[in-house]
Amino acid sequence: MYGTIARLRAKPGAHEQLMDVGTQDPVRRVPGYVAQYVYRSDADPDEYWLAVVFESKEAYLANAASPAQDAGYRRLRAFLTDDPEWHDGEIVSAFEAI
Repeated sequence: MYGTIARLRAKPGAHEQLMDVGTQDPVRRVPGYVAQYVYRSDADPDEYWLAVVFESKEAYLANAASPAQDAGYRRLRAFLTDDPEWHDGEIVSAFEAI
């Protein structure tokens, strides 16, 4: 599996709009997409951490290069103070509840 973790800084008061963008995009229909998690910081309610999981690096890169993903990113970016801090990589370990 492969994916990214991103640090996002929302514009003050933009929580609802930011969450709406995440639910409007058809990311769940992207080939190879597995999951997405969004965390909101306890220490700073305008800071978020996004974790996205794909079946493979190839599926992740194909999505990243797609016009639909670019359009979704532009909608998301409108509610951020600056560009996200991205950390891409191979998922080498995962644990799930049984």
